[in-house]
Amino acid sequence: MSPRTGEWTLRRRLLLTFIVVGVLTAIIAALAATALGRTVSRNDDLLERIGPARIAGYQLEAALLNQETGVRGYVLSKQRDFLDPYDEGLAEQKKHLATARAAVRGNESLEEDLDRIERGADAWRSQYADPLITAARAGRTTTTTIQDDQGKELFDEVRSAITAFQNNLTVIRNEVYDDLETAITTLIVVAILALVGVLVAGVVLWRALRRWVLQPLERIGAETRQVVGGALTHKVTVEGPQEINALAADVDAMRHSLVAALSTAVAAQDRLKEQTDQLAAQTADLQRSNTELEQFAYVASHDLQEPLRKVASFCQMLSRRYSGELDERGQQYIDFAVDGAKRMQRLINDLLAFSRVGRTTGEFEDIALDTVLDRALTSLGSTIEESDAAIQADPLPEVHGNSILLTQVFQNLIGNAIKFHGMAAPRVRITVEQKGDVYEFACSDNGIGIEPQYAERVFVIFQRLHGKEQYDGTGIGLAMVRKIIEHHGGRIWLDTEGSAGGGTTFRWTLPVPSATEPAVADTQPATTAVGAARTESDA
Repeated sequence: MSPRTGEWTLRRRLLLTFIVVGVLTAIIAALAATALGRTVSRNDDLLERIGPARIAGYQLEAALLNQETGVRGYVLSKQRDFLDPYDEGLAEQKKHLATARAAVRGNESLEEDLDRIERGADAWRSQYADPLITAARAGRTTTTTIQDDQGKELFDEVRSAITAFQNNLTVIRNEVYDDLETAITTLIVVAILALVGVLVAGVVLWRALRRWVLQPLERIGAETRQVVGGALTHKVTVEGPQEINALAADVDAMRHSLVAALSTAVAAQDRLKEQTDQLAAQTADLQRSNTELEQFAYVASHDLQEPLRKVASFCQMLSRRYSGELDERGQQYIDFAVDGAKRMQRLINDLLAFSRVGRTTGEFEDIALDTVLDRALTSLGSTIEESDAAIQADPLPEVHGNSILLTQVFQNLIGNAIKFHGMAAPRVRITVEQKGDVYEFACSDNGIGIEPQYAERVFVIFQRLHGKEQYDGTGIGLAMVRKIIEHHGGRIWLDTEGSAGGGTTFRWTLPVPSATEPAVADTQPATTAVGAARTESDA
């Protein structure tokens, strides 16, 4: 009588089934292992003991025949070469006798046969062969009938011992063959039983899994398809083992959760649509605001520069017209006004250029940085010549970017290196190294340097470390450089460790173009010196 549905858990049923199958499998495996071990053992006896011993017996008999042949040939011919078969046969006898002893070690009967063979061979050699050889060497060439009969009798005894050894080996071999045949038969029977057992176990397991797992799961699938078809209120119930019942309950709980989640999703979708409409309106407002801001910046820059040009122009006219009538303070006030107007013009131009980075400077393309550096040096030509600066640069790779913006990067970094030089003439070096999928550039100089605590401040717009009386500028250059580098997918930083020995080192990265496999063309540095042309310098 089978237990009622749901009374036993699926785990308990499967465990009992696997225990029964496992016990039967273990019994069959033990029988198979025993038969296989017996088969291997008997086969080893044949291949490693009986076979080598039989071969050694035959070879031992051949070695004795070689000895007899050598003795007879030497006695008849008196030539020393005819003793070679005797000597070789003696050596072969010792070798094959040792091989046979190793093969039959542990079998007293066979070991006694080998002892008998060895004693007989020694007797034949000492009583017949050696005396004949000695007599032949002494010149006595004839042998008596008694000696020949005695030698034949001794040699027949040796051959008889070898024959007995081979016969005993044959008996043992036949016994091993019978035992091996029995073991193989047992192994075949066990294999057949194992195959039948596997088939029976497979059928039993299949029927059990179908009844306990597959059929209940098919019913759960049918119930679930009704829910998927739109019957969201249909309850999922199945009769089966406890785990299957629990699974059906979980599926039904999931149905409840999905119904609740669906209601929530519908409400969320309505709210999302409202938010999407609001975001679209805000995006349109932002785009319109950005457009108006760009127009304002352009108009404001032109409208502001016009009065500034007038202020500077009229102040210069006053200075020229009343140069003899103004005292020193009045002339100084006019100079202040002209300088302030000019600095305001530069500040407006720099702000306008900063706001345009990434928006109005054209598309990216593959550009050679050597050409970009040459354009920057050309723009700085007069500054380089006046300061007696020397610029040294490695061969630079090709990158994907905007040539106008990257020219500004080199122009700002080299210009700063020249501007903030020390007592010695400016010396600037530009290097590059590929690190994975980026190029890392460095611009080093021998100038006054930057303290480590200002490593981030120098990249903030309008942040100056020196007064305008010491160094001219608007404080936008490095901020623009950072914006350009980040616009190209790289980063820039002040190398505080590289600048510890004096001077300043800025490092920045640019991505390696993915379409090609660029590499720096040469490991030998190329140099640019005073002016924009590349020549050798003492950097």
